[in-house]
Amino acid sequence: MSKHPHLDPAAMADNVKEQAQQIWLAGLGAFSKAQEEGSKAFEKLVSDGITMQRKAQITAEEKLAEATHKVTQVAHQLNERATGQWDKLENIFEDRVAKALTRLGIPSASELSALHARVEQLEKQLGAKPKAAVATKAAAKRAPAKKVAAKRPAAKKKTAK
Repeated sequence: MSKHPHLDPAAMADNVKEQAQQIWLAGLGAFSKAQEEGSKAFEKLVSDGITMQRKAQITAEEKLAEATHKVTQVAHQLNERATGQWDKLENIFEDRVAKALTRLGIPSASELSALHARVEQLEKQLGAKPKAAVATKAAAKRAPAKKVAAKRPAAKKKTAK
């Protein structure tokens, strides 16, 4: 008898079937594990995506706020410059108009104010009231005509005596 086991074809077929069955089950197990891991990986990717989206949104809002602030600053600076230019232009215009009015002999507002103050001071010194000053001005306008008329009859009276 030989020391080598006898090769039985039926036993070999059963052995091959058993190994094929184990390979099949290992494949199903690997597929199931991959599916399970895939679901977990998918959920993890979704979670990471949500986190990334929130971070991107926060960053975008910060950048938008920063840009808005910078644009506001630039607009404010431009407004100040424009206002300064308009003020300069206004001053130049006022100076030229004042010079033209001076050349025409029209008094300035400060000269008129000084004149009004002087008139009020004189009225106080004379004891006249401002209303009386208006009446006095009206009388002064009429007075030269009355004085001329009054002088003539006075002259006639002198001659009549």
